[in-house]
Amino acid sequence: MTLGEYLVTLLEDYGVDTVFGIPGVHTVEMYRGLASSSIRHVTPRHEQGAGFMADGYARVGGKPGVVFVISGPGLTNVATAMGQAYADSVPMLVISAVNPLGSLGHGEGELHESPNQSLLVSQVAAFSFRVLVPEDLPKAVARAFATFSAARPRPVHIEIPVDLFSAPADSLPRAPIVRIPPPGPDRQAVAEAADLCSSARSPVIFLGGGARHGATEATKLAERLDAPAIMTVNGRGILPAGHPLEVSASPSLNAVRDLMARADLVLAFGTEFGRTDYNVFDRSEPEVNAPLIRADIDPLQVVRNINCSIALVGDARATLEELNNALGPERADNGGAERAKHAREAALGEQEPEYRQLISILEEIAFAIPEATVIGDSTKLTYAGNLYLARSRPTSWFGAATGFGALGYGLPASIGAVLAMPQNPVVCLVGDGGLQFTLAELGTAMEIGGPLIVLVWNNRGYGEIKSAMIGKNVNPVGVDLLTPDFVAIARSWGMQANKLEKPDDLTVLLQDAVKSGQPTLIEIDETLYF
Repeated sequence: MTLGEYLVTLLEDYGVDTVFGIPGVHTVEMYRGLASSSIRHVTPRHEQGAGFMADGYARVGGKPGVVFVISGPGLTNVATAMGQAYADSVPMLVISAVNPLGSLGHGEGELHESPNQSLLVSQVAAFSFRVLVPEDLPKAVARAFATFSAARPRPVHIEIPVDLFSAPADSLPRAPIVRIPPPGPDRQAVAEAADLCSSARSPVIFLGGGARHGATEATKLAERLDAPAIMTVNGRGILPAGHPLEVSASPSLNAVRDLMARADLVLAFGTEFGRTDYNVFDRSEPEVNAPLIRADIDPLQVVRNINCSIALVGDARATLEELNNALGPERADNGGAERAKHAREAALGEQEPEYRQLISILEEIAFAIPEATVIGDSTKLTYAGNLYLARSRPTSWFGAATGFGALGYGLPASIGAVLAMPQNPVVCLVGDGGLQFTLAELGTAMEIGGPLIVLVWNNRGYGEIKSAMIGKNVNPVGVDLLTPDFVAIARSWGMQANKLEKPDDLTVLLQDAVKSGQPTLIEIDETLYF
C-alpha cells in the first residue's frame, strides 16, 4: 500500500463518503486508491467551487467537507472558500500536494512552486500541517477530526510532498478511531447562570450558527424562560417559523436592538456578536444594559465584541442541555410571546417597500417548497432574507453575505447541499453578477443531478453596489455588466430552464421543478417586480 492509497482508507475510517477535487499531475497518486473505495469523487470546474461545495455539504450534512487540490494554484484557488468556512465555523479538510521535500523553499522554478504555501493558507485555517514522513499522516488527520468534533470547527489544511505519495505505508496503523465528544461548560458557571435566569423578568436569547445543532434544547430553554429568541442568519430555524417566541429578524434592526436594550438578562449561544449580523447598517454598537451570559465553544470568542457577565465555555448544545437541567421544568411567565410578536411586527415595519416585496417573494418560495433548503449568494433576495425571514428548521437558510462575504458562493454550495441531503430540494438564490463567478458549475450540477433550483435575480450588473455608489454621490463605474442568456446557457448543458414571464407563475415553476427532481434554472428579471 502506498501513502496515497493509505490516505483514502484513512478517510474511509473517519466516515468520509464524498471528496471534492480536480486531479492534477501532482496529485495522481492521491487518486490511486479512490476508484476502488467507497468514497464518491465530485469534479467541479474550479477549485474555489470545490471549496464552496465542501462548505455547503458540511453545513447541511453535518460532516466535514473534504477537498483534494494540487499544489500552488489549486491551493490558492480554494483559499477563498476556506476563508468563508473559517468565518462561519464550518468544518473543512483540504488536502493538497506540495513540491518534493528536497526542493521546498529553493525558488528554482518547480511546477506550482510557492515560497511557503502552508504559511499562506494558514491564515484561513485552524492549522496547516506539512507531512514530512509517512508516519505524520495519521497524526495530522487525527488532529483535523479532533478539531472538527471538539473545538471551533474551521478548515484544516494538510499538505503532502509529491515524492511521499508513493512511499510504502503497509506498516502504518489502522487503529480504532478515537471519537472526541465536544466539551461541556463549567458546572459552577452553569449554576450561576441558572440563578440569573430564575430571577429574570424580561430575558432575551440570541442564537447563532454555533447553536444550530441544539434546536430542541434551545426551544426548551426559550419556553422555560418565556424569552424571545432572536436568531442570526446562520441560526435561522432553530426556533421554527410560527413559534410564538421566534424572532427571525436581524439584530441590526432597531426593533431587535430595542428588545435587547430593554431586557434584564441577555443569553447568547454560539454567536460572535459580529458586525455583519449585529451592526450591518454601521450605526452605534448594539446596547446591552443587562447581565450577559455568553456560551461558545471558543474561549477567545466570549471576550470579543461585547463583554459578558458569565462565560459558559463549551459546545452550545451541551451548554443548553446543562442549563435546562439546572433550571428544572417550571416555566416562567415573562410576557415573552407578546414581546416577540411586537419585535417581529416592528422589524418588518422597518423594511423599505422594495425589501418588503423581496421578503414576500422569499415567503412565496417557502410556501411553495416548505421542505427546501435555501442558500444565498450575495444578492438582493439574500440581503432581504437576512434582515427578516423565518425558517422551519435549522440550516435551511444560509449564505455568503455575512462574515467573509465571498461572491460566487451560492451555486457550488447548493450543489454540495444536494449531495449531503439529496431527498430535500435546494433553492440557490444568486444574482446575475454572482452567477458569472461560478457559471461553469452548472455543468457540475447536471453531473450530480438532484432537486436543485437555481433562481437567478437579473438586474444586469452589480445592482446593490451601483445603488451604494449613487447613494454616496459616486458616478457608477464597473457595475453594469454584459449579461448572457442564462436560460440558453443552462439548456446547453441539458438543464431545465425558464424565464419567469409574470410574478403569478413563480409558484408553479418552483413546484414543477421539484416534481422533475432534476436541476432547474429560473431567471427572474428584476423589472417584473420593480
